[in-house]
Amino acid sequence: MLIAENIFFTPKLSSKELRKLVVIDGIYGACAIITLVAGGLLWLSGSKPASFYSSNPIFHAKLGLFVLVALLSIAPTAFLLKNRKTQKSEIAVPNYLLVIVKVEVSMLFILPFLAVLMAQGYGYS
Repeated sequence: MLIAENIFFTPKLSSKELRKLVVIDGIYGACAIITLVAGGLLWLSGSKPASFYSSNPIFHAKLGLFVLVALLSIAPTAFLLKNRKTQKSEIAVPNYLLVIVKVEVSMLFILPFLAVLMAQGYGYS
């Protein structure tokens, strides 16, 4: 969903495109919450003991990166929600929001690599 948001988040948005982005962003937010809940359940009651995750610096990097991406997503979401009912035919998107979405995508691609490192046992003492 973040990749779709990155593709559709352009410097100028029509009101129809903006409404579509609001839906995409909502689905992205729901997916993030589901991922966080599933990860929390795995951490606390998964097949590996909680100490496998709690004492692993790669896990802390992964969780920190996830939180950072979530914090970065607040600004684009706020912009979309603020403008979702606009009557203007076209809305200008500030450049910093376009950069934030691109940074989010870049950071999100790192998470699977950290997960692979954890699965291989790196960082676990």
